[in-house]
Amino acid sequence: MFRADVLAGLVVGIVALPLSMALAIATGMPPQNGIYTAIVAGGAIAFVGGSRVQVSGPTAAFVAVLLPITARHGPGGLMLATLMAGVILTLMGLARLGRLIQFVPYPVVTGFTAGIGLVIATGQVKDLLGLEGVVQHPHFHETVDELARHLDTWNSPDLVVGIVTLALLVWIPRIVKRVPAPLIAIGGVAVAAAWVRTTWPELRIVTIADRFSYVVDGRSVPGIPPWLPGFAMPWDVVGIDGKPVGLHWALLRDLIPSALTIAFSGAIESLLSAVASDAMSGHKHDPDAELLAQGTGNVLAPFFGGFAATGAIARTATNVRAGAASPIAAITHAAFLLVAVLVLSPLLGELPLASMAALLLLVAWRMSDLRHVRHILKSAPTSDTIVLLTCFGLTVAFDMVVGVTAGVLLASLLFMRRIAEMTGARLVRHGRTGTPLETPPGVMVYEIDGPLFFGAAEKAMAALQSIHKEAKALVLNLEGVPVIDATGIVNLRSVLDRLASSTIPVVLTHVHAKVAPSLTKAGILDDGRTMFVRSDLEAGIELATSLAGPAGAQENASS
Repeated sequence: MFRADVLAGLVVGIVALPLSMALAIATGMPPQNGIYTAIVAGGAIAFVGGSRVQVSGPTAAFVAVLLPITARHGPGGLMLATLMAGVILTLMGLARLGRLIQFVPYPVVTGFTAGIGLVIATGQVKDLLGLEGVVQHPHFHETVDELARHLDTWNSPDLVVGIVTLALLVWIPRIVKRVPAPLIAIGGVAVAAAWVRTTWPELRIVTIADRFSYVVDGRSVPGIPPWLPGFAMPWDVVGIDGKPVGLHWALLRDLIPSALTIAFSGAIESLLSAVASDAMSGHKHDPDAELLAQGTGNVLAPFFGGFAATGAIARTATNVRAGAASPIAAITHAAFLLVAVLVLSPLLGELPLASMAALLLLVAWRMSDLRHVRHILKSAPTSDTIVLLTCFGLTVAFDMVVGVTAGVLLASLLFMRRIAEMTGARLVRHGRTGTPLETPPGVMVYEIDGPLFFGAAEKAMAALQSIHKEAKALVLNLEGVPVIDATGIVNLRSVLDRLASSTIPVVLTHVHAKVAPSLTKAGILDDGRTMFVRSDLEAGIELATSLAGPAGAQENASS
């Protein structure tokens, strides 16, 4: 399989090269830092990961999170936040939290990915149209306002380059299956743009070399540096003021929310990508090992100029389709990028920024997955639709931190309401109970069906608040109660105390094995006076009948 893995890695490397640069630019970083991220994090994660065929690197999902960090704290702040996120991911893996990601509701994932897609697409308008004087802003409304104010500076050659690139990226995969579309589309357009610039110098087509440069011996050189990523402490990298960000508590405190978001979103995307790779390849990934690997990659990357990385669904799918069968493919992809930055850097500097923008527009479109969004809006329950729209709106209006937090919180509240609605109760005052026995006058059976927790306990116990006025004995059937929490115990204890003060005996029946320890710890025991416990409903009714009558009273006294 080695040959197949190497060939697959080369294919993925060709796809990842322009995409890594484009994502770095969208994040507010120089394009080479995106390549460094794919080299270091992509190689390390593949080497120790929990998935055979997953490919990791910079992804579009992080753009909406990372751009505000770069805008506020500069490259140094971004790398330090990535390091912190790597530590959090490592701790998540050690704590075996990999399978907890499956509890994130699908409407939340769909909502924030669609929101991020819109944010990314909006951010590419500047380079697609060749606008001048546009300042990057971390928030969506500020970006839209900035674009509107500079719309009159649009450049027709850049727009033509962007549209042609986008058309080729969409059209080529339908015709050519074996060659990566970005290689033909972006490479071909770059060659054509270079010819146009040489033939008609007055036509302005902005390239990477026009926007980015590096320093050699105190001299600024346009383009991408042709050397390996160097080692440096993340806190020694410059911040927004051009000075090293340093390592101090105030900065760490400001970065903690962003680091948590990077870790949380990275875990979600990586594990979703791993699940997708399992479905395509037939392998089975280890979610905890994958989190450890993602943590390792994100800890190492900032020391070599990289930033946040995660499992990339598009590159992973390309890897599987190209015939990958082991992590050798992803490691080959990282090695290819390393060679590319050493050998091809002069050519990479000639890639038009409008082509990079077109590539990210296509990524944003696929990421938004409007087909699934429409399907949820049409077919899902109203509560799920509310969660999706809330998460989408807050991600666009504020950021992914607010959107995901609010989405998960709202989904949790709606889930608890659904569970509470599942808990029902039935009071039998006199008549059939579903057993061969009938309840005589004065003996009541109260059946609870569903979890007795804080969302449902008060409603479930409401019917027993005034039962002491007419009951002589009560059978409380807990057969349908699989779990009880502190609120349920408090409500149950309150009812039992009220009945005990009225000298009304209570018989608990069918107490679940998982509920019994909680009741014992709360002191709800068979005391032989007012509280009794029986294994089944028939035995409970027989005992309550004897306790309710004159003979029962004597039996109760003798007990």
